[in-house]
Amino acid sequence: MDKYDLEERLIEFSTLIIQIVNEMLSTKAGNHLSGQLVRSGTSVSLNYGEAQSAESKRDFIHKMKIILKELRETFICLKIIQRTKLYKSVGRIQKAKTENNELISIFVKSIETA
Repeated sequence: MDKYDLEERLIEFSTLIIQIVNEMLSTKAGNHLSGQLVRSGTSVSLNYGEAQSAESKRDFIHKMKIILKELRETFICLKIIQRTKLYKSVGRIQKAKTENNELISIFVKSIETA
């Protein structure tokens, strides 16, 4: 996968996360989880930009591992939101979970390769 394709894919994922957050129920739990989701779900594309400017191979791997951690956090947050029905669009939640899972696989393999 080309680095620009992955960058674009991460930006699209972050955009999807923002759409989900903007549609979440405004309850105490909804507000808490939407804040958490927007932080972890958008940080993946921002951290990828940092990884592209890594100062060394070790720095690159470290930044890629941060992205992987944020993706895993986002996935768990999506699962909690889905199970507690704090969303309005079932389709978006499922789409985000599927894409999140695929991105995790890509980053696991990228870290192994690096």
